[in-house]
Amino acid sequence: MARKIGSRYTANQILGRGSAGTVWLGEGPEGPVAIKLLREDLASDQELVGRFVQERTALLGLEHPNVVSVRDLVVDGNDLALVMDLVRGTDLRTRLDRDRRLAPEAAVAIVADVADGLAAAHAAGVVHRDVKPENVLLDMQGPLGPGGSHPALLTDFGVAKLIDTPRRTRATKIIGTPDYLAPEIVEGLPPRAAVDIYALATVLYELLAGFTPFGGGHPGAVLRRHVTERVAPLPGIPDELWQLIVQCLAKAPASRLRASELGTRLRELLPLVTGMPPLDVDEPDAEPAADEAPAAEEAAPAGERVRRRGAVPLVPGAKPADSNRDTHTSMRVPGPDELAGGARGTARVPRPTGAPRPGSARHRAATRRRRVALGAAAVALAAAAGVGAWLVASEDDAGATPQDSNSSAPATP
Repeated sequence: MARKIGSRYTANQILGRGSAGTVWLGEGPEGPVAIKLLREDLASDQELVGRFVQERTALLGLEHPNVVSVRDLVVDGNDLALVMDLVRGTDLRTRLDRDRRLAPEAAVAIVADVADGLAAAHAAGVVHRDVKPENVLLDMQGPLGPGGSHPALLTDFGVAKLIDTPRRTRATKIIGTPDYLAPEIVEGLPPRAAVDIYALATVLYELLAGFTPFGGGHPGAVLRRHVTERVAPLPGIPDELWQLIVQCLAKAPASRLRASELGTRLRELLPLVTGMPPLDVDEPDAEPAADEAPAAEEAAPAGERVRRRGAVPLVPGAKPADSNRDTHTSMRVPGPDELAGGARGTARVPRPTGAPRPGSARHRAATRRRRVALGAAAVALAAAAGVGAWLVASEDDAGATPQDSNSSAPATP
């Protein structure tokens, strides 16, 4: 059902839903547009509306081929909306859901595009704060790039900042998506441009591996890993590319590259990954709640394993078909004791393909088989030891003389 957005736009069809609002296919004076209509409770927040208006100039002035441009910001009664260019294609999350991982050449080309868009935003003083596959759109009508990749554009600039009002997110809260949050955000520091670099490096890792480096399990565990763990290496990629990823995932923000440097370096590395197939690595072991994982594994059909994706879903009722699944959330910042507790010092290492997941039905069955085999071996060993002792005793009895069997012979003087 069509609805008017302000005096200039009409929203005709829902394209996707997220925690921040709904994206519509709309029509404006200059043709088709995408309209992000924020939730009613956000629109009724006068403080947020004020910040919305303050951000108008910066957002409208952000123009770059790899950025989805904001054409207008509408404040009309209960409606609070961003009017953006319409990109005819899909988001990167949908592509990952379909292919699980990308060939390194395509992954590097896509992330280089996004880095170029971030460089323009950072130069204009705008920090995205929520870089993730859901916010990267692939223009299916654009020319194909390296590895058959479509042009990538970063969208949703300003949404995280708009939602992050002092009243809505106090000092004990953080805004973002756990899998992509830089350590300094978890520790309560203000977000700078380096948080976008960390998130984008996480996206690159996910495109290559099929899972995020620190994701999986409870959101609190994910946050702890960002602060305390080192990224597990990915086998099969050039060392130059791996070192680049490690640098951009550095715990210290100052150690990371700038967006412009990252885009340049990635394009320089493209010849090293040309023609490489997708990596053959399996998802690492997650840390689900002890009472949840076995039940999920037991409920899975025979021969199938429960796949725990790297990204932690935080939007209640979010459907895989959603084309714009925002996962902004407010979460408590863990204290120093919580961050220190349980840290293993190194990230979860990817398992070899086909290896059973600890805690899974396959793993428990294999453990039982090993225990039975060890028990049988122990019984056999004990039996063999008993038989050996009996044989030795029998030989001693057979070789004994009558004198031996009665008493010792008198001592010879």
